[in-house]
Amino acid sequence: MSQYFYSAGKRKTAIARVKLFDGGKGDVTVNGKKIKEYFGTAVQVENALAPLRITDNAKAFDVVVMVQGGGKAAQSDAVRHGISRSLLLVDPELRSTLKREGFLRRDARTKERKKPGLKRARRAPQFSKR
Repeated sequence: MSQYFYSAGKRKTAIARVKLFDGGKGDVTVNGKKIKEYFGTAVQVENALAPLRITDNAKAFDVVVMVQGGGKAAQSDAVRHGISRSLLLVDPELRSTLKREGFLRRDARTKERKKPGLKRARRAPQFSKR
């Protein structure tokens, strides 16, 4: 493989390390598997590949992703974030298109910590009158 553009994308606790190889034919691998094998649903595959589709680069690059942490949905979002950031390294002109879609924004929402005296972050123990 030739020159590549590297960036990382994050969502919740998922971290995706993305390599965008120039002059590819559109192959996408996630953790050594084809993207359709790795992500169970077509929705997650579409979500992850959205930046390539929107910028008309679906067949222009080969994408190799190493992703860890989180669930499949968060990993899909992390891959989308990483691909978007890599595309900016390839062509800064794509910034307005990707920004309009909201693909460059890091979704900062994470799980809230558990508080003392509660069962979860906000779930209080059940009240018993008697």
